Amino acid sequence: MNDNTEPNRLPRAVVLEGASNVRDLGGWPSARGGRVAYGRVFRAAALARLTEADRVGLAALGLRTVCDFRGRKERARAPSRLDGLAGLEVRSIPIEPSIGASLADILATREATGEDVLDLLRRAYLSYAFDWAHCYRAVFDLILEPERLPLMFHCSAGKDRTGFAAALVLTALHVPWEAVVQDYLATNRLWRSDPELARELPPSVAEKLLGVHAELLETAFDAMRRECGSVDRYLATVLGLDAARRERLRTLLIE
Repeated sequence: MNDNTEPNRLPRAVVLEGASNVRDLGGWPSARGGRVAYGRVFRAAALARLTEADRVGLAALGLRTVCDFRGRKERARAPSRLDGLAGLEVRSIPIEPSIGASLADILATREATGEDVLDLLRRAYLSYAFDWAHCYRAVFDLILEPERLPLMFHCSAGKDRTGFAAALVLTALHVPWEAVVQDYLATNRLWRSDPELARELPPSVAEKLLGVHAELLETAFDAMRRECGSVDRYLATVLGLDAARRERLRTLLIE
């Protein structure tokens, strides 16, 4: 694990052999003072290929709750190797993937471009913000129960469904937008994508699909402002983070 806590060295990665894009959300500064506490909330990609050494490493984090955003078929194809870890409960909070079918249609009917992929991803992020808001609200409900911490949330790549969740948590803690985006973009260096998939895709498609892009977060957050008047109001009315619950979140996660 990287123990360097300087802001320009964030996020702090949890290095595992069988999983990538695993990290602590701690260390980021809050505009209200203090920093996000280490060891409370983690994010990750799929946990289906964990080695025994990885399982020992995860056990050392003291995780009490893991939220799995993967859809039902994703989980069935690649079950997480978390069974037997003492004191850990896995919660399935499925956000069913939709981009796969649409991308297959594009590839089958015409030459796909990077912009085609970005357009699909923009729609996916808007769907996260509104159609799947109940899933993100469920994660906040769990985080607000102290006995559920430390908590980890993950999907398959740990980049889109998970990246959006991390952005919501950090924003709710008043982490400045530049830092929220910095955490989000760290996927581009921490996620080990499938090289076979990259070879099968047109280069322009692979470049967009197998990475994260700040404009996708901006698309979703701009939509929150349009629909709700502000991001704060979105957090309150859509995710249930009124002033009291948001202050409770701060008490639990800021040091």
